[in-house]
Amino acid sequence: MLASWYERQGPAADVLHVGELPDPQPGPGEVRVRVTVSGVNPGDTKKRRGWLGSSMPYPRVIPHSDAAGAIHAVGEGVDKRRIGQRVWVYGAQSYRPFGTAAQYTVVPEDLAVPLPDHLSDELGASLGIPGITAHRTVFSDGPVDGKLVLVHGVLGGVGSLAARLARWGGATVIGTVRHSEDLDRVDPAVVSHAVALDLDNAATAIRAHAPQGVDRIIEVSLSDNADLDTAVVANDAVIAAYATRADRTELPFWPLLFANVTLRLLGSDDFPVEAKRQAARDLTAAAAIGALTVDAGDHYPLEEIAEAHDRVDAGGRGRVLVTIPA
Repeated sequence: MLASWYERQGPAADVLHVGELPDPQPGPGEVRVRVTVSGVNPGDTKKRRGWLGSSMPYPRVIPHSDAAGAIHAVGEGVDKRRIGQRVWVYGAQSYRPFGTAAQYTVVPEDLAVPLPDHLSDELGASLGIPGITAHRTVFSDGPVDGKLVLVHGVLGGVGSLAARLARWGGATVIGTVRHSEDLDRVDPAVVSHAVALDLDNAATAIRAHAPQGVDRIIEVSLSDNADLDTAVVANDAVIAAYATRADRTELPFWPLLFANVTLRLLGSDDFPVEAKRQAARDLTAAAAIGALTVDAGDHYPLEEIAEAHDRVDAGGRGRVLVTIPA
């Protein structure tokens, strides 16, 4: 099969190879998926770079955890009727050496989720890490029906899906963007009120729509927004943070304590198994009725995977996807 891999960590152009590897064979309880689109996430490029001192867990790594495609073969104990089924894949390279940047990937059958026929492979390849993270930020502390949910970075990969999931769950969504010129890019059908963080009075603007405070905050940069979050939380609110800019983030401890705030920190590789399964079910259900859409962003052919990784490392808007040749 045609695949990309690395055998040492470093810059994408220096360590990523593209070539032929043996086709993987599914073991008991596993399926082999013919990949059409592979999703690239910041977590994938951080593993490749050795972020925070992480080392190579395996001598060879095929990167990426997310994908869409169709089941090509099944292992012992898997219903053979799944062969040919369109699926989206998550967790392929979570504690596993061989991910989805290849023509075939092998995963436990639960990680290959049926993809309704009317949904695109691009959407399917965008539901894994960002979708499951978004689901966990929104629902880890229970239903959000009737609640006010503040989503920071509402145009981002996780933030945009979190906003749509919260709206699907019955919440009123307030979203933030970094710059005022981005306000017109926010979907008013999902986000009832949008606030730009470059305003001097961002907290006041949020409070105008949430005079009693917000019930949940979906946080993409806790170190940047800790004071703002403290200014807008309701009593007994939850701040669900999946990222921060400063590794050692300072918090206004006493104001948060007096507001009885729960701070939930979320790392997607280690979510409970049942939480991931529930997220997969809900993401598929929401997408099937049109409640979830994604900005497909930039597509790269497999031979340009290094450029795709550089694009993710540089940040920016939209999903980054690698198309896998037939």
